Amino acid sequence: MEDQSTNKEPAGENKRLLISSDLATPIYGLFGLGILYTLYVAHQIVLPIILAVMTSLLLSPLVKKAYVKWRVPRMISSLVFVLLVLAGIVGITLAVATPALKWVEEVPQGISRLLVGESEISRQIARVSESAEQVEKSVEELSESERQQPTTVVLQTDSWRNQLMTKARNGIAGLALALALTYFLLVSGDRLIKNFVRQLPIDQRKTVLRITHDSQHQIAQYLGVLGLSNLAVGTTTGLICWAVGLPDPAVWGLVAGLARFIPYLGVILSISMLTIVSAISLDEFWMMAIAPLGFLGLTTLVGFFIEPWIHGFRMAINPVIIFVSIFFWGWLWGPVGVLLAVPLMTVIQVVLKQIPKLRPVYKVIAR
Repeated sequence: MEDQSTNKEPAGENKRLLISSDLATPIYGLFGLGILYTLYVAHQIVLPIILAVMTSLLLSPLVKKAYVKWRVPRMISSLVFVLLVLAGIVGITLAVATPALKWVEEVPQGISRLLVGESEISRQIARVSESAEQVEKSVEELSESERQQPTTVVLQTDSWRNQLMTKARNGIAGLALALALTYFLLVSGDRLIKNFVRQLPIDQRKTVLRITHDSQHQIAQYLGVLGLSNLAVGTTTGLICWAVGLPDPAVWGLVAGLARFIPYLGVILSISMLTIVSAISLDEFWMMAIAPLGFLGLTTLVGFFIEPWIHGFRMAINPVIIFVSIFFWGWLWGPVGVLLAVPLMTVIQVVLKQIPKLRPVYKVIAR
C-alpha cells in the first residue's frame, strides 16, 4: 500500500507540471497583450516617463563628466542641461511653426494654381479628366436603373486649428512632465539604481549595471553620430533650397535634417515635402527637381558611409526589425512613437544581449 501511494505522488506531480507548462505560453501571451493595452491606454503617462528615461540616459554621462572634471554639483549641471534641451525644443518649434502654418494655408491654393495654370502638369491632368468624363457618360447611357436624389449630409467637426491647439496643449503638458522627471533622474537617478541593485542577488548586480552603462553608451553614440550627419544634410539641403530660390530655405533644411532622425520614413517625408514646395514655388520642371533630387543624393551618400556604421556596428539589428518597429511604435504612440522607435530598439537590443535567457531572441533579430 505504501509503494502504491509513493508511486501515485510522483505521477500527480508530473501531471501538475505538465499542465503548468501547457498553460505557460497562453499566460505569457495574455501578459504581453495586457502590457501593450496598458501602454496604449496610458500613453499620456507612459510617454513622458519613457522620454525622461531616454533623455536622462543621454545626458547622464555629461552630468557625471561635469562633476568629475570640474566639480560642478549635479543639481546645477542637471538644471543647465535640461534648460538647454528646453531652449532647443522651443527654438526649433518657433523656427518651424510660423512658416509651417503659413504653408498649410498656401498649399491648397498653390496646388490649385499649379493644376489650373498653363503647365505641362495641368495639360496632362486635363487630358485625364476629359477621358474620365467620356467614360462616365458612357456608363450613364448604359445604366437603366433609376437615379435617386443624393442626400446631403453635413458633419460638424472642430476646425484643424482647434484640434491642433488641443494636441499642442497636451504635448506641452507631457513635455513639462518629461523635463521635470529628467531633472530628478539626472540628480538622483544613480542613487535609485544603486539602491535597486543592492536588493538583487550578487550574481545579477553586474548584469543590471552593465545594461545601464551600455544603454547610455549606445544611445549617446547613436544620437551623436546621427545628429552630426543630419546637421550636415540639413545645412546642405538649406543651401540648395536657397540656391534654387525656394522661400524659407532655412526652414526646409531644418525640417529635412530633423526628419532624418526617423529612419526610412523621414527621407520619404522630406522628399515629398521638397517636391510639393518646389512644384508650387518654381516654374521650370528641371528647377523643381533640384531640391528633392539633391536631398536624395545627399541622403544616399550619407547612408552609404555613415548609416551602415550606425545601424550595423552600433545597432546590429536586421533592417526589417527596425522598419517594423517604426510602424509598431508609431501605431501605438503616434509621431512620438516613430521618433522613439530606434532609441527604444537600442535599449531593447542591450537588454536582450546582456540577459542569457533572452540572448537567443537577440540572435534572431540580429543581422
